[in-house]
Amino acid sequence: MDQIANMMNMIKNGSVASHEFVTVPYSKIKDAIATCLVKEGYLSSATKKMRKGFPVLELGLVYVDGTPKVSGVERVSKSSCRVYKGVKAIRPTRNGYGMTVLTTPKGILTDKEARKAMVGGEVLFKLW
Repeated sequence: MDQIANMMNMIKNGSVASHEFVTVPYSKIKDAIATCLVKEGYLSSATKKMRKGFPVLELGLVYVDGTPKVSGVERVSKSSCRVYKGVKAIRPTRNGYGMTVLTTPKGILTDKEARKAMVGGEVLFKLW
């Protein structure tokens, strides 16, 4: 089961259903991804909480004039087929209206941050 794809689909489906928050099971990589999405403005908040004795992430969803900020997600690198890109191969998503999230030696970065830091890595997903 792909936990990152599950998290991204929960964010997209929660946005389409006009939910204020989405709750996903906690892991360090999901926390790093959520922090990156908060920094880029796709989520309003990401807080770690305990529910029924298990840690969870509560993600606050963002809406612009009633429409969700996250309207689509595409998982690029899967467990069956990993996709790696060098810094020169990283291109803008949807002509700059979306973003690509990568895991690099410097942590979880967006496509713009990876180009600025001159690092490549595994392409996790695209978001728009």
